[in-house]
Amino acid sequence: MLTLLLSTIGDSMRLPWFTALVSGPSMVPTLRSGDRILVRRTTVARPGDLVVAAFRARPELLVVKRVERADGDGWWIVGDNSFGSDDSSRYGRADVIGRVTFRWWPQPMRFRRVPG
Repeated sequence: MLTLLLSTIGDSMRLPWFTALVSGPSMVPTLRSGDRILVRRTTVARPGDLVVAAFRARPELLVVKRVERADGDGWWIVGDNSFGSDDSSRYGRADVIGRVTFRWWPQPMRFRRVPG
């Protein structure tokens, strides 16, 4: 689950970048609850990318997950923590909103694709 920090500004102006606050254990050890991330708005993703997405079955729920594969006209996304993650196995296809590029708090770290 994510809390968007600049959702009002980002949505009204459609800025190409936005920040988000991670909550929950689904992406441990890559991301932890309380991490703040920088996201580039895009619908383009490749397997291994970290993305912010919305499940079609739950469009009001924004999540940060890893792209596993393209699935028809959507994406199959999974959490890095298989014990604490609600992902596409539960909610089905997702639409990518943006790609996570950088964690800026508490420890800056750039993200790269993980080979599948």
